[in-house]
Amino acid sequence: MPLPRSGRVRRAVAFIEAHLAEDIGLVEIAQAARMSPLGLQAAFRRERDTTPLGYLRAARLAAAHRDLVAADPTTRATAEALAAAWGFTHRGRFVAVYRGRYGQSPGTTLRA
Repeated sequence: MPLPRSGRVRRAVAFIEAHLAEDIGLVEIAQAARMSPLGLQAAFRRERDTTPLGYLRAARLAAAHRDLVAADPTTRATAEALAAAWGFTHRGRFVAVYRGRYGQSPGTTLRA
């Protein structure tokens, strides 16, 4: 995805990427971008066609996918544990979102 045009949105994206596995929310992202939460939401809509939290969820989903693909099948790694490491605490919602994005269940990816 191309870099955001706005320096503030770039700062927000950099903050999200640097703190992906941490418990962050809109307020922290907006503070890092030096914007109000409402202003940041509007800027993300203009430049990314999503919200800051939508971007955060998508980035976490991509990270969970990378971990599932890279997991060693000889270990006892589970899709649920890998998802939880990226902040997905509701198994059913994670499976639905994952299947919608990647066309298969997280368990199928893990076993592939």
